[in-house]
Amino acid sequence: MPVKPVWNNYILIVFDSCRYDSFIRARPKVMRQLGKVEKRWSYATWTSPSHFNLMMGLMPHTSPRNVYASEYYKRDFFKFNERLGCADFEFRSLVPRLNLPSFLRDSLGYRTHAMVSLPVLNAKTVINTGFDSYRLMDRHNDMRAMLPELKFHPGRPSFYLLNIGETHYPYALPDEPPDQWPKISGVHGVFKHLDDAIVGGRLRISRERVFDQKKLDQLRKRQIEAVRYLDRVVEELFDLAPKNTYITITADHGELFGEDGYFGHGPIHHEKVLEVPFVEAKLR
Repeated sequence: MPVKPVWNNYILIVFDSCRYDSFIRARPKVMRQLGKVEKRWSYATWTSPSHFNLMMGLMPHTSPRNVYASEYYKRDFFKFNERLGCADFEFRSLVPRLNLPSFLRDSLGYRTHAMVSLPVLNAKTVINTGFDSYRLMDRHNDMRAMLPELKFHPGRPSFYLLNIGETHYPYALPDEPPDQWPKISGVHGVFKHLDDAIVGGRLRISRERVFDQKKLDQLRKRQIEAVRYLDRVVEELFDLAPKNTYITITADHGELFGEDGYFGHGPIHHEKVLEVPFVEAKLR
């Protein structure tokens, strides 16, 4: 009687809004144990469409020259053989649903779970497809609260999507009182709606400046500090996860801190809002 294969557990960690150079400046020791941190590019500049791509199995991409897009996709999807510890995984395996959690659950027998920090990814959105459980966390900035919820079962692998909010505006750590968070007029998303101060993401300079570069630099430092903090939380995750666990750490998109007159992300075409960190490996 053939032995049923046991695939790797797979954890996809997405640092929301974390741009590549912020991650590098933080010099995370634990996460870099997985391997070399790559600079990659997101398929989208906003949380929802980026996560939709991720749930199609489209990881942030490199930008190789002289390569047909079809060949790149083929090689990129083939990487799932290593992530899952299986063989012959191809793009056509996801067809016709083009949904990674559904494929893992229905074709490979995975338990599929998501814990998200940003309300724009709440359980009523289209992102919640193919998951056995899907939870919007009580706080937007507390990755550590996710760790007790991670469950791994012998004989049946688990897939977890973890959307992490500490690196998203206002770049606040869980022990920081909300009255100490920076408050930026005009920022849209989970904290503020768009107002007349910002049009399409670009700063509109008026007599009363909304914020200055010094304040933007402080915000970027907060994101860097958030990555340093998260490195310690990821170390705790490494200790909890079984050795047959493959982990990918990346971001859904980057962030602008005043470059060329932009702040934030979304309807902005700029390289810094597309550059993201990418590192992955199986736990040793």
